[in-house]
Amino acid sequence: MSHALPEDGAPVTPAAIPAGFKPLSTTQGFALQIGPLFQKLEADGAYVRAFRVGPQHTNGMNNAHGGMLMAFADMAFGHVISVRHRQWWITVRLLCDFVGPAQVGAWVEGQGEILGVRGDLYTVRGRIWVGDRTIMTGDGLFKAVARRD
Repeated sequence: MSHALPEDGAPVTPAAIPAGFKPLSTTQGFALQIGPLFQKLEADGAYVRAFRVGPQHTNGMNNAHGGMLMAFADMAFGHVISVRHRQWWITVRLLCDFVGPAQVGAWVEGQGEILGVRGDLYTVRGRIWVGDRTIMTGDGLFKAVARRD
């Protein structure tokens, strides 16, 4: 199995974005550096965040780098607080288990669910997947810092 990136000069053609996904409307900050990122919103408030693994996201084995997956997990897991409680939040703790790879070209999706709330602290469980295969699971503690309109 080859782990090499495409030859220099070879175009990397992005695959189609799955139906229902729209680019995040990020205009500044870290998300611009690791993107493009996408989101699908359902009428009931459910969401899924996503990205397609590009060469800029990879490690030496041509898989999504663990740092990329952690950054994505942070944004995918914590976003449930914005959706369900209309709060801006910061990450207090994020614990993740890497359980599978995501190679260049893979469409990676993730979301979180709130397990509990105590004051301004939210305990969240999340999952990151490619197709029907889980590649990361995790738990986080997030602190609400301001109302989000």
